Amino acid sequence: MYRVKEAFYTLQGEGAQAGRAAVFCRFSKCNLWTGREKDRANAVCNFCDTDFVGTDGQNGGRFETPEALSAHIRALWPDAPGRPYVVCTGGEPLLQLDEPLIAAFHDAGFEVGVETNGTLPAPDGIDWLCVSPKADAEVVIGRCDELKLVYPQPLALPERFLHIQAKHYFLSPMASPSIPDQGDDAVKRSNTRKATDYCLAHPQWRLTLQMHKILGID
Repeated sequence: MYRVKEAFYTLQGEGAQAGRAAVFCRFSKCNLWTGREKDRANAVCNFCDTDFVGTDGQNGGRFETPEALSAHIRALWPDAPGRPYVVCTGGEPLLQLDEPLIAAFHDAGFEVGVETNGTLPAPDGIDWLCVSPKADAEVVIGRCDELKLVYPQPLALPERFLHIQAKHYFLSPMASPSIPDQGDDAVKRSNTRKATDYCLAHPQWRLTLQMHKILGID
């Protein structure tokens, strides 16, 4: 059974695929945080701003078979030219995404993208793999299309991940809900400046902003 928090059609907001139309399939659960505020302080990843608990979100639910979930996702794609693209995210999608589901997505015509924290092996068949390491969690994926690091993380500085082979290296400024004494805008401005300075000093890395939040879209 696959448990999906929500699924929706929108534009990819960041990274190398920014601006591309996609159906986002957000799986429930993560292996680095329960998703509950009472557990945030002691979580490996304590800055997540995403609700991935349960299956009660937009177009969420439980799906018994890969075909049932792929049909559900396909129904969200418009009847228009362009190759369908699904982004499997979370939570941590690799807790649930498997080869049968990837095959079902492919059979439905989708290119399959995945956004993962990199702590679990990736199944075969993924078309676009984005790894976003968190804190001191061990990354077991050594090759990906895109390495997207939330910055700054004291336990996950960019230099630590240069052994990972990627086509693209991105820094995404952190907007941290775990800092209660600063407004979110102040945090974002400060961290955007830090990420910008790092990219200028280390041009292997590129800055990516969350376009969907800037534009106010899902």
